[in-house]
Amino acid sequence: MKNGKKPTSQQKIVAIIASNLDPKEWLIMKSLSTELHILHRNNKDLKVISA
Repeated sequence: MKNGKKPTSQQKIVAIIASNLDPKEWLIMKSLSTELHILHRNNKDLKVISA
């Protein structure tokens, strides 16, 4: 598994906060044009957020 990256401010505002998640707890695994794959920092849960 690749290392996650910190989300940019645009990703925080549009996707993560809109999904009622805390951006401090999530890392970006893959950023596609239609979806965002995020990984939890502590328990390694993987979620897909559709745009």
